[in-house]
Amino acid sequence: MREFRTETDSLGEVRVPADALWGAQTQRAIDNFPVSGQPLPPAFIAAVAQVKKAAAEANTSLGLLDNARRDAIVAACDEILRGEHADQFPVDRYQTGSGTSTNMNLNEVIAALARRQGVEVHPNDHVNMSQSSNDVIPTAIHVSAVVAVRERLIPALTHLQGVIYEREAELSGQVKTGRTHLMDAMPVTLGQELRTWREQLVAAERRLDAAADELLAVPQGGTAVGTGVNAAPEFAEQFVRFLRDNTGHPFRSLEHKFVGQSAVDAPVALSGQLRGVAVVLMKIANDLRWMNSGPIHGLAEISLPALQPGSSIMPGKVNPVIPESVAMVAAQVMGLDAAVALAGQSGNFQLNVMLPLVAGNLLDMAGLLSQAATLLADKAIRGFTVNADNLNAGVGRNPVLVTALNPEIGYALAADIAKEAYRTGRPVIDVAEERSGLSRAQLERLMDPIKLTQGGLG
Repeated sequence: MREFRTETDSLGEVRVPADALWGAQTQRAIDNFPVSGQPLPPAFIAAVAQVKKAAAEANTSLGLLDNARRDAIVAACDEILRGEHADQFPVDRYQTGSGTSTNMNLNEVIAALARRQGVEVHPNDHVNMSQSSNDVIPTAIHVSAVVAVRERLIPALTHLQGVIYEREAELSGQVKTGRTHLMDAMPVTLGQELRTWREQLVAAERRLDAAADELLAVPQGGTAVGTGVNAAPEFAEQFVRFLRDNTGHPFRSLEHKFVGQSAVDAPVALSGQLRGVAVVLMKIANDLRWMNSGPIHGLAEISLPALQPGSSIMPGKVNPVIPESVAMVAAQVMGLDAAVALAGQSGNFQLNVMLPLVAGNLLDMAGLLSQAATLLADKAIRGFTVNADNLNAGVGRNPVLVTALNPEIGYALAADIAKEAYRTGRPVIDVAEERSGLSRAQLERLMDPIKLTQGGLG
């Protein structure tokens, strides 16, 4: 049988597990929100701990908090930042829209850890000094998102770009049939195709980094409604000074703090860029699935690494499991982004009241995309092999090569030659030799697939 103790808050007595570090307000949240069984991500809890640590240091620098309490609070926050006490933050992410329950959960746990050091620390009066849930939680959203994007997602995207670059150079001379509308088109090289993916990722990363830069401006110091009541005028600047030192990221104080509390426009913008990354990964995943299709009755341009049996009933079947996984991640991220956009509409007057949803979704999105990008690089793109015979044979049979003759013989005659080649199944160069008036040597030069991948006029 679990033992309990009695804790008291402004609403009265609450029974709390005897071994829990949290207090009455956390317990009420546990009891009130048995919704998903999903607490906010550890990365968000760590961001709140960073806020509490920097706030304690700022308050002491302003003469508002004594050194002993500061040291006890900082030590407690450092324990949390090391991943200790992870089971002490069980509040469901679908809770009060301000995130007050999570703010108080951290306040209570930090105070309990501080008291273990023999220092009397109160959750509200000391840990929450100069703060409100209404500026702590938006600030923690910014902090956690910046850390997730710049320390995890961008490195994963950079890694994926590097792997693509290696394969791109290796395959720069391999010609294949281009496709528009999923139909045969003029030839391209595999290197050009892969470079397209890489350029998409470079652009997506640049947009992502710009959105993260906007999140460096934090509203801490706005307290309850943005005015900064119960916080010293110098608190906000002192806070970001310590936050910069502790995290290594160049956070700055948001000038008009109402913006970061009544609205979540910057997080919504970041969510949109995360969705943009998902769109790029979905395009790459789908291209890989098509290129790998077959192996007999599909395109069979490449063979992805065989990672696991593909069927419980069809022996020998191997499926493109990594691109499928990445595509599902992309779909999920797009859905999470839609939820963040809806949450952004819930900024009523001086406070947005879907802050925990925004916090959780941004971190879920960044985490999923980081893992998916790494898997795509290491388990799909790095190891696929090229079915060169299939590619070369397909390029040679492609009647669309007659497009190169347009400047010499005109579109109408070129179209007739292509139609005859399609109808008869004959090589297009043979039909063109009979009907174009050009010599075989001229045709071979004009319709050379590798030269056609370089553009220009014949």
